[in-house]
Amino acid sequence: MDRFAWQDGVAFVAGLVVLVAPELWGDNAGEQPLMVLGALLMTAGLWALLGGQGVPSWAATAFALLIFVAPWAFGFTGAHASAWTAWIAGGVAAIVGLWGATQAHGGRPAAA
Repeated sequence: MDRFAWQDGVAFVAGLVVLVAPELWGDNAGEQPLMVLGALLMTAGLWALLGGQGVPSWAATAFALLIFVAPWAFGFTGAHASAWTAWIAGGVAAIVGLWGATQAHGGRPAAA
């Protein structure tokens, strides 16, 4: 994978959006899990952008999937702004992360 893969940029931006969205929407529903998971996704994306060693792409994908399921896991599906932010940002980052991680290894996932 390139040193500055666009997939890592998507993870960083999605994490930033999830981190600040509860404050922008003025909706306290799901604020703590979204802020924590958003910070983790943003950190994993930044780590990958800066060329960190290890599995930052898979970590970012895992955090994105956690963000996607957060509205159900933490019970804020009724708070539409927070829930839709989690579903859209988490879904986009997870799809892009899975695609990028498999493309980096010739179309197949890396061995653990």
